Amino acid sequence: MTNSGKRLLLVHAHPDDETIGTGVTMAKYVKDGAQVTLVTCTLGEEGEVLVPDLVHLAADQQDALGEHRIGELADAMQILGVTDHRFLGGPGRFRDSGMMGVPSNERTDCFWRADLLDAATELVAIIREVRPHVVVTYDDFGGYGHPDHIQAHRVTHYAVALAESSSFRPDLGTAWSVPKVYWTAFPRSIIRNGIMALREQGSDSEFAAMDPDDLPFACDDELITTAIEATEFLDAKMEALAAHKTQVTVDGGFFALSNNLGSQAMGTEYFRLVRGPAGQRSDGEWESDLFAGIVE
Repeated sequence: MTNSGKRLLLVHAHPDDETIGTGVTMAKYVKDGAQVTLVTCTLGEEGEVLVPDLVHLAADQQDALGEHRIGELADAMQILGVTDHRFLGGPGRFRDSGMMGVPSNERTDCFWRADLLDAATELVAIIREVRPHVVVTYDDFGGYGHPDHIQAHRVTHYAVALAESSSFRPDLGTAWSVPKVYWTAFPRSIIRNGIMALREQGSDSEFAAMDPDDLPFACDDELITTAIEATEFLDAKMEALAAHKTQVTVDGGFFALSNNLGSQAMGTEYFRLVRGPAGQRSDGEWESDLFAGIVE
């Protein structure tokens, strides 16, 4: 594999988020020779355990799920070829917050309650070390409203701003201005097609019953700027998802989209460009390369 000199940094909230939203993208750019760095903000301690033999790890029992998910993430990243994956501030520095209104969201050590400057400073150090051409994180709603996703968005944008200021913490390294920033997205049209396909098959799943026009994680197609088609890595993505076995069942629910729409739903990943130059594209066509328009 030839080093292309391109550098991509992704900031995600919990283990498995990276594979769900950006799995084929990471695998594609690794294969293309780019340096791919993943930063995960929490260990996902508050996740629901789907494996009966491992329910004792849950937060309300042994509270050992976070440590277990470190291994799941490592296995997933090995499958996708990502060798540089880190936890913001180190493993366990920021705890999974859970959803709004639950007791875990009130904990002083949860990511949602973290001091924004403290958390951003941890990311500034990574940005200045890696010097990424592209940074990927969530939109201002965190994709679907999870506090940790919203906080990841805030921390990332604050860190990008601080990292380019030479007067901010010069001890953390030479200032670096990130050329391009993207938010992950999932097109409403793709979700609608998937729900319709499930209904046609007679599915009575909770996902099939949802209103495709009233889903918090659906992004209007006109807001999307970029589509990374990497269908050759779809199998690797699904295998990496399966590695997050305490959290993900790949043969049902939302992930049933992969059975109904195949690469359209899971082998292509979508983004919104929010900083930097757009690549060359024809009217009505999405950009096809996160690094498009970057001049070394």
